[in-house]
Amino acid sequence: MAKEFKSACPLNCWDSCGFHVTVEDGKVTKVDGDKSHPITKGKICGRGRMLESRTNSPERLLSPLKRIDGEFKQISWEQALHDISLKMKELKDTVGTASVLHSHDYANGGLLTNLDQRFFNCYGGVTELTGSICWGAGIEAQSWDFGDAYSHGPDDILNSKHIIVWGRNVARTNMHLFQMLQEAKRNGAKLYVIDPIYNATAKIADKYFSVKPGMDGLLAAGIMKEILRLGLQDQSFIDNHSVGFEDLAELLNTITLDDIAEKTEVPAAVMTELAAVYGDRPVSTFFGLGMQRYENGGNTIRLMDALIAVSGNIGIPGGGANYANRQVGQSFDTASLALPHRKASSRQFTMMRQAEGILTAKDPEINMIFVTCGNPLTQVPDSSRVREAFASVDTVVVMEQFMTDTAKMADYVLPVATVFEQEDIYYSSMYHHYVNYGPKLVEPPGEAKPDLWVWTELAKRLGFGADFDFTREEFINMGLQSLKEHGLTLESLRDSYHKELPVNTVPWADRQFKTPSGKYEFTSSAAFQKGFESKLTLALPKETKWTDKDLAKKYPYTLLTIHPLRSNHSQHYHLLKPEPKAKVEISENIAVKLGLEENDFVKVWNDRGEMKGYVHIMKIAHPDTINIDEGIWKKFGGPVNNLTSSRESDNGLGSTLYDCLVNIEKV
Repeated sequence: MAKEFKSACPLNCWDSCGFHVTVEDGKVTKVDGDKSHPITKGKICGRGRMLESRTNSPERLLSPLKRIDGEFKQISWEQALHDISLKMKELKDTVGTASVLHSHDYANGGLLTNLDQRFFNCYGGVTELTGSICWGAGIEAQSWDFGDAYSHGPDDILNSKHIIVWGRNVARTNMHLFQMLQEAKRNGAKLYVIDPIYNATAKIADKYFSVKPGMDGLLAAGIMKEILRLGLQDQSFIDNHSVGFEDLAELLNTITLDDIAEKTEVPAAVMTELAAVYGDRPVSTFFGLGMQRYENGGNTIRLMDALIAVSGNIGIPGGGANYANRQVGQSFDTASLALPHRKASSRQFTMMRQAEGILTAKDPEINMIFVTCGNPLTQVPDSSRVREAFASVDTVVVMEQFMTDTAKMADYVLPVATVFEQEDIYYSSMYHHYVNYGPKLVEPPGEAKPDLWVWTELAKRLGFGADFDFTREEFINMGLQSLKEHGLTLESLRDSYHKELPVNTVPWADRQFKTPSGKYEFTSSAAFQKGFESKLTLALPKETKWTDKDLAKKYPYTLLTIHPLRSNHSQHYHLLKPEPKAKVEISENIAVKLGLEENDFVKVWNDRGEMKGYVHIMKIAHPDTINIDEGIWKKFGGPVNNLTSSRESDNGLGSTLYDCLVNIEKV
């Protein structure tokens, strides 16, 4: 008999949806939206619906695997746990715990994903990854400007007179914001989209502006020049609540509007028009994640922040520099779960440069890699280098549900449970500020186990089992203890399935910033303290005709690698029907120049690597632009990261995935 339950989406996504899940005979048969959820209101995307297929797929890993003589053999959990713990003991006793690298990403949410950190901290501290392939440069940039990265509550958009969606296709990545945009437009707000690609969000905009990829910060500088020329700045905010404006004004005087127009490939008249828009407060700006995936990425976000600050759209209803909302994750007591004080030693590589870190590490070398919640062989830049790095390590352990490109490189593959096979609570620090409850609905298939079970069993064998001698319920309550005073407990979540977190829905309204000065910082003292350039600059991407003419002659086209529509990063490609194939989307001028037609088979390449796929001609896109969706597996033609660079952004904490020139030809 079929029963229906409320649950929640675990995917690392803007929307963090509430679910309505049907279970029949111990099996999930349907995933739909929870109409009672205050934000997602019963609407969910195909990626969420596919969690039913993911849970029930016949390709699920059902038992531990060990590579023996080059082939995977099924082994018992006892043998897997014995082998792995024995290796970890040996490394700890001989070369030190930092010889173990914990390679992870943020494929899924869930409060108890913090327990992997607890395990490695109690082990003694390992080599950790810092920064983020996805959004790290922008997070650091806003931390320099504001002291943290906070966004307005979802409903506040209804207070906006104008809405700027900059480099973000919310129709694909943030469907509930897309609905809010439609409501705001019905209420009279004007919508503007700035993006190299004319996307589904641009189709509902009042105006669409195309910009050369990587030149968004320069465009923001041009708009600021016009704001100041027209006297539209918020002088009171500048004088009373900011520091460093003189440095910004001096910088803007070093470049002309014509120079900016030439580099951004945006007419000067557009900058004048947008200056008038920003001066007509309140204006809310929603940033995408692509603009900060360049070598100048942190500075780009800082220039965009500066535009919003200069125009007086900080800390007012209907305003905001909406990039991330870290208030959400900060609501939980993650330190009680992770126990960071238990680290005796540690070492850090950036997530982007982990391959170089693995290959060059000394005292100690990397002898073991433990992969959780990620697929680095597909997702980390410069894939061939990542493959080389993983192949060089003695022992690679991967916790997975499917035989991904990374799992195929492992020595041990440990099968783990899906969202519906374990209890947890879910949230996202990207859009709304509700926490959702996900109950255990079905049993894991075969011998698959929840991550917590694996950590607990390994901890017992490594001598710190007492640190994991808690029930799942007790661990969840640990993470929620900071919210008890607000009436938010596991019991209340079990009753209601979603709760509003106590966050400020109009951040910085009190003009109390978390910067060292307590003010908005156009010139960042935090950057100076960390040894970075504190002043804003007019830096350009690394790979452009303006910075490397010879490279641009050899590789004349800009490659973007946007998020796929039907898969959360690489997670769902193997479940798609029909079987996916690599699609190479090109601007119309490339098709005309090279005589390419729809569905032509082409090679895209640069000095780092190549990949092949089938042409799709974008009807409206910035000239000389190519897009290949990220996440596609090797067997389907990927990964696109064969082409991307592992360089770090200007502030050291972001990737440069979009800072990438390529060439293309028919094959």
